[in-house]
Amino acid sequence: MPHRLIAAASLPLSVLTLGCVLALGTACSNAAPGGAGAASAAAPASNPAADEAAIRTLDSAWNKSAADKNADVFATYYAADGVLLAPGDPMAKGHDAIHTAIAGLVAMPGFSLTFAPDQVTAKGDLAYEIGTYKLTLNDKAGKMHASTGKYVVVWARQADGSWKVVIDAPTTTP
Repeated sequence: MPHRLIAAASLPLSVLTLGCVLALGTACSNAAPGGAGAASAAAPASNPAADEAAIRTLDSAWNKSAADKNADVFATYYAADGVLLAPGDPMAKGHDAIHTAIAGLVAMPGFSLTFAPDQVTAKGDLAYEIGTYKLTLNDKAGKMHASTGKYVVVWARQADGSWKVVIDAPTTTP
Protein backbone atom coordinates (compact mmCIF):
# COMPACT_ATOMS: atom_id res chain seq x y z
CA MET A 1 0.00 0.00 0.00
CA PRO A 2 2.71 2.60 0.80
CA HIS A 3 4.13 2.34 -2.75
CA ARG A 4 0.82 3.61 -4.15
CA LEU A 5 1.00 6.71 -1.98
CA ILE A 6 4.58 7.39 -3.06
CA ALA A 7 3.61 7.00 -6.73
CA ALA A 8 0.62 9.28 -6.28
CA ALA A 9 2.77 11.89 -4.54
CA SER A 10 5.08 12.03 -7.56
CA LEU A 11 2.23 12.82 -9.99
CA PRO A 12 1.57 16.45 -10.88
CA LEU A 13 -1.12 18.04 -8.73
CA SER A 14 -3.25 18.81 -11.81
CA VAL A 15 -3.42 15.10 -12.73
CA LEU A 16 -4.47 14.20 -9.20
CA THR A 17 -7.07 16.98 -9.14
CA LEU A 18 -8.48 15.88 -12.50
CA GLY A 19 -8.73 12.31 -11.25
CA CYS A 20 -10.63 13.44 -8.15
CA VAL A 21 -13.02 15.57 -10.20
CA LEU A 22 -13.72 12.70 -12.61
CA ALA A 23 -14.24 10.27 -9.74
CA LEU A 24 -16.62 12.67 -8.01
CA GLY A 25 -18.57 13.22 -11.23
CA THR A 26 -18.88 9.47 -11.78
CA ALA A 27 -20.01 8.92 -8.20
CA CYS A 28 -22.64 11.64 -8.48
CA SER A 29 -23.99 10.35 -11.77
CA ASN A 30 -24.23 6.81 -10.39
CA ALA A 31 -26.06 7.76 -7.18
CA ALA A 32 -28.94 5.60 -6.05
CA PRO A 33 -32.47 6.43 -7.23
CA GLY A 34 -33.91 9.29 -5.25
CA GLY A 35 -30.41 10.48 -4.31
CA ALA A 36 -28.38 13.39 -5.64
CA GLY A 37 -27.93 11.72 -9.03
CA ALA A 38 -31.63 10.98 -9.53
CA ALA A 39 -32.31 14.22 -11.43
CA SER A 40 -29.44 13.63 -13.83
CA ALA A 41 -30.55 10.02 -14.36
CA ALA A 42 -33.91 11.32 -15.62
CA ALA A 43 -32.28 13.87 -17.94
CA PRO A 44 -32.12 13.05 -21.65
CA ALA A 45 -28.97 11.40 -22.91
CA SER A 46 -26.24 13.83 -23.87
CA ASN A 47 -25.48 14.29 -27.56
CA PRO A 48 -22.27 16.37 -27.75
CA ALA A 49 -22.65 17.22 -31.45
CA ALA A 50 -26.26 18.38 -31.00
CA ASP A 51 -25.32 20.29 -27.84
CA GLU A 52 -22.45 22.05 -29.67
CA ALA A 53 -24.80 22.97 -32.53
CA ALA A 54 -27.39 24.30 -30.07
CA ILE A 55 -24.81 26.47 -28.31
CA ARG A 56 -23.46 27.82 -31.61
CA THR A 57 -27.04 28.72 -32.59
CA LEU A 58 -27.48 30.48 -29.24
CA ASP A 59 -24.22 32.36 -29.85
CA SER A 60 -25.55 33.68 -33.17
CA ALA A 61 -28.71 34.98 -31.51
CA TRP A 62 -26.70 36.35 -28.56
CA ASN A 63 -24.46 38.23 -31.03
CA LYS A 64 -27.58 39.67 -32.67
CA SER A 65 -28.82 40.99 -29.32
CA ALA A 66 -25.46 42.76 -28.91
CA ALA A 67 -25.71 44.22 -32.43
CA ASP A 68 -29.24 45.38 -31.61
CA LYS A 69 -27.94 46.90 -28.32
CA ASN A 70 -30.73 45.04 -26.56
CA ALA A 71 -29.60 44.51 -22.95
CA ASP A 72 -32.92 42.88 -22.03
CA VAL A 73 -32.45 40.09 -24.57
CA PHE A 74 -28.67 39.91 -24.08
CA ALA A 75 -29.12 39.22 -20.35
CA THR A 76 -31.55 36.33 -20.99
CA TYR A 77 -28.65 34.14 -22.12
CA TYR A 78 -27.35 34.03 -18.54
CA ALA A 79 -28.58 31.63 -15.86
CA ALA A 80 -30.28 33.16 -12.84
CA ASP A 81 -27.07 32.56 -10.86
CA GLY A 82 -24.71 33.42 -13.74
CA VAL A 83 -21.51 35.38 -13.29
CA LEU A 84 -19.96 37.98 -15.62
CA LEU A 85 -16.25 38.61 -15.02
CA ALA A 86 -15.65 41.65 -17.25
CA PRO A 87 -12.07 43.00 -17.11
CA GLY A 88 -11.73 46.08 -14.93
CA ASP A 89 -15.28 45.83 -13.58
CA PRO A 90 -16.65 44.31 -10.39
CA MET A 91 -17.96 40.77 -10.65
CA ALA A 92 -21.62 40.80 -11.75
CA LYS A 93 -23.46 37.92 -10.04
CA GLY A 94 -27.03 37.06 -10.88
CA HIS A 95 -29.39 38.12 -13.62
CA ASP A 96 -30.11 41.62 -12.27
CA ALA A 97 -26.44 42.53 -11.80
CA ILE A 98 -25.54 41.19 -15.24
CA HIS A 99 -28.44 43.06 -16.83
CA THR A 100 -27.31 46.29 -15.15
CA ALA A 101 -23.73 45.81 -16.35
CA ILE A 102 -24.80 45.04 -19.91
CA ALA A 103 -27.33 47.90 -20.01
CA GLY A 104 -24.57 50.32 -19.01
CA LEU A 105 -22.25 48.92 -21.66
CA VAL A 106 -24.69 49.02 -24.59
CA ALA A 107 -25.67 52.60 -23.67
CA MET A 108 -22.09 53.81 -24.12
CA PRO A 109 -21.44 55.87 -27.27
CA GLY A 110 -20.05 53.85 -30.17
CA PHE A 111 -20.89 50.49 -28.56
CA SER A 112 -20.41 47.48 -30.79
CA LEU A 113 -19.66 43.93 -29.68
CA THR A 114 -19.07 40.82 -31.74
CA PHE A 115 -17.79 37.47 -30.57
CA ALA A 116 -17.09 34.15 -32.21
CA PRO A 117 -16.50 30.78 -30.62
CA ASP A 118 -13.40 28.98 -31.86
CA GLN A 119 -14.23 25.88 -29.83
CA VAL A 120 -17.35 24.54 -28.15
CA THR A 121 -17.06 21.38 -26.08
CA ALA A 122 -20.09 19.80 -24.45
CA LYS A 123 -20.14 16.92 -22.00
CA GLY A 124 -23.30 16.04 -20.17
CA ASP A 125 -25.01 19.08 -18.69
CA LEU A 126 -21.99 21.39 -18.98
CA ALA A 127 -20.22 22.91 -21.95
CA TYR A 128 -17.46 25.41 -22.40
CA GLU A 129 -16.71 27.76 -25.22
CA ILE A 130 -13.45 29.48 -26.08
CA GLY A 131 -13.40 32.32 -28.56
CA THR A 132 -12.47 35.84 -29.52
CA TYR A 133 -14.34 39.13 -29.34
CA LYS A 134 -14.13 42.71 -30.54
CA LEU A 135 -15.56 45.55 -28.47
CA THR A 136 -15.78 49.05 -29.88
CA LEU A 137 -16.56 52.16 -27.82
CA ASN A 138 -15.98 55.87 -28.23
CA ASP A 139 -13.36 57.38 -25.95
CA LYS A 140 -13.94 60.65 -24.04
CA ALA A 141 -12.96 62.69 -27.10
CA GLY A 142 -15.53 60.81 -29.20
CA LYS A 143 -12.91 58.84 -31.11
CA MET A 144 -13.81 55.21 -31.80
CA HIS A 145 -11.61 52.73 -29.94
CA ALA A 146 -11.69 48.97 -30.61
CA SER A 147 -10.31 46.34 -28.29
CA THR A 148 -10.01 42.64 -28.96
CA GLY A 149 -9.63 39.75 -26.62
CA LYS A 150 -10.36 36.15 -25.82
CA TYR A 151 -13.07 34.66 -23.68
CA VAL A 152 -14.24 31.54 -21.93
CA VAL A 153 -17.94 30.92 -21.41
CA VAL A 154 -19.32 28.03 -19.39
CA TRP A 155 -22.84 26.88 -20.26
CA ALA A 156 -25.10 24.69 -18.11
CA ARG A 157 -28.14 22.75 -19.25
CA GLN A 158 -31.17 23.95 -17.31
CA ALA A 159 -33.99 21.78 -15.93
CA ASP A 160 -36.09 22.57 -19.02
CA GLY A 161 -33.26 21.37 -21.32
CA SER A 162 -32.20 24.86 -22.44
CA TRP A 163 -28.61 26.09 -22.20
CA LYS A 164 -27.70 29.17 -20.13
CA VAL A 165 -24.39 30.87 -19.40
CA VAL A 166 -23.16 30.32 -15.84
CA ILE A 167 -19.72 31.94 -16.26
CA ASP A 168 -18.71 34.55 -18.82
CA ALA A 169 -15.03 35.45 -18.53
CA PRO A 170 -13.64 37.73 -21.22
CA THR A 171 -10.00 38.82 -21.14
CA THR A 172 -8.35 41.81 -22.75
CA THR A 173 -5.43 39.86 -24.15
CA PRO A 174 -5.50 39.76 -27.96
